[in-house]
Amino acid sequence: MRTTVTIEPDVARMLDDYARRTRKSFKETLNDAVRMGLGRAYEPSAPKDFVIEARPMGLRAGIDGGKLNTLLDDLEAEAFLSKQSSPASQ
Repeated sequence: MRTTVTIEPDVARMLDDYARRTRKSFKETLNDAVRMGLGRAYEPSAPKDFVIEARPMGLRAGIDGGKLNTLLDDLEAEAFLSKQSSPASQ
């Protein structure tokens, strides 16, 4: 297949240099480079395992760390209600 492609000057220099060193034509060098580049792009990489590294939170016995957000919600609601009922807010 014949097509027209605009190649950046630095890429053209690299292709020319490689073609001279390997004694291949520019066309062969370009096709090889594209094949190598696309081959790497389409190689499926193995997915990395997702690892959770647990660390102690240093909570006292009896405190459920999973319910800390509930505690925060309760404290925020309490602060809001006390602000609404204070005489300064009226």
